[in-house]
Amino acid sequence: MRVAVGMSGGVDSAVAALLVKVAGHEVFGVSMALWDQRCAPISTLKKHACYGPDEPDELETAKNICAAMGIPFYVFDCAQQYREVVLAYFQQEYGAGRTPNPCVQCNHLIKFGVLPLMIRNAKMSFDAFATGHYAQVDSHRVTGRYFLRKAKDLKKDQSYFLYRLSQPQLAQVLFPLAHYTKDQVRAIARQSGLGVAESKESQDFYSGDYQALLNLPDREGKIVTVDGTILGSHQGIWHYTIGQRKGLGIASHEPLYVVGLDALNNTVIVGPRASIYQTACVVDHLNWMAIADLTEPMLVKAKLRSSHKAADAWIEPLTATSVKVNFQTPQEAITPGQSAVFYDGDLVVGGGIIAARV
Repeated sequence: MRVAVGMSGGVDSAVAALLVKVAGHEVFGVSMALWDQRCAPISTLKKHACYGPDEPDELETAKNICAAMGIPFYVFDCAQQYREVVLAYFQQEYGAGRTPNPCVQCNHLIKFGVLPLMIRNAKMSFDAFATGHYAQVDSHRVTGRYFLRKAKDLKKDQSYFLYRLSQPQLAQVLFPLAHYTKDQVRAIARQSGLGVAESKESQDFYSGDYQALLNLPDREGKIVTVDGTILGSHQGIWHYTIGQRKGLGIASHEPLYVVGLDALNNTVIVGPRASIYQTACVVDHLNWMAIADLTEPMLVKAKLRSSHKAADAWIEPLTATSVKVNFQTPQEAITPGQSAVFYDGDLVVGGGIIAARV
């Protein structure tokens, strides 16, 4: 089998490529060139990330890793598509008072979308596309549907970020690290002399300050309590997210948290801690994996953000394109724009984008 392996210059993709090669497949490495210094000032560099000015060094590392393994390596310029799809979405969502997840969008539309298409358009055939993600791909013996399961290393599991992958995308994907822990992956890298065993992990999608990437002009508005009392002003709702406490710039006899962002009226709504807890939300822009569609209520574990501990919830059809999620216990800071991913044990049922708290 001929396998294209997405290379980031890190230990995970390096070991993924090595495992595929050791398994006897014909392998070549591919990387995406994404960085466009016109989109943000380089001085905002703070952390190692997928999108940042250190990209040339990472591409050089990926090239050297492939050379050490004796496999071809190619770079595809995806900067324009990334700018038009991921960065534009990121800016639009924050401007509309929602908190986006650019990594989910990038995986679905760029990494597993644009990149494989560009490889094929370059007349480079392949049978499977592999990456260093921690997740498992499975398929139903009767229906033939593809779906994800959590990785063996639950601390590194990335199924949350991959829930939007389509059936055609899942059909061609390989995740060689599915049954390995991070410690095992680093050990394989050391034993193989790949030189990236101790490489840093990406901490976020962008290396700098989000505000620099948004590049939105100040727009003064009001900060009000849930009952409409004006407490202060702000310079743009995109500076805030649901559940935020620090940096509000207002005085109060009790701690206040952001409980709502009203884009239409350019208003930040704050309230006491108890007000950031909700028991239900509406989720739209759905993508089902283990099932073709939701036709009746289903008990799942719902995960509201990557760091959130999945909670018991009933999901029920609301419209043809949305579901209502009813949690059995109140959840903190349910945030419009973030992804809600539904699990049945270690199986990814599907997920969507949080549209509203109810």
